Amino acid sequence: MNMDIHEILKRLPHRYPFLLVDRVLELEKGVRIKALKNVTMNEPFFAGHFPQRPVMPGVMMLEALAQAAAILAFDNLGVRPDDKTVFYFVGIDNARFKRPVEPGDQLVLHATLDRSRAGIVKFSAHATVGDAIAVSADLMCTMRRMD
Repeated sequence: MNMDIHEILKRLPHRYPFLLVDRVLELEKGVRIKALKNVTMNEPFFAGHFPQRPVMPGVMMLEALAQAAAILAFDNLGVRPDDKTVFYFVGIDNARFKRPVEPGDQLVLHATLDRSRAGIVKFSAHATVGDAIAVSADLMCTMRRMD
């Protein structure tokens, strides 16, 4: 399954400047997702990180991976986000940053659903630029209804 930005906006509650998934390239229901984040000089964080040598902050790369994982989780559950549904990080393990990500890079986001139990979803995730791994981590998330 391929998703453009219009479909992503229906499946994620995030909005500019915090929406970090531009396109879904592949989605295998309940198994894995491959998505794309185009990194441009217009990203708000580049103004301060770092003006002389813009580098995408590691936490933003992790957030992009989590947003891709959230699309996979929402799809797996057959749920779409609404004003009362929030997808939270509950853990990040084994995070490793292997390569800086700069304006002009395409960050390809990969997440595999490892398990879903008691409302906690665990993913193995990594992002690449070209053939090089930029970041990898194990992510744990949960979906909450705010009633």
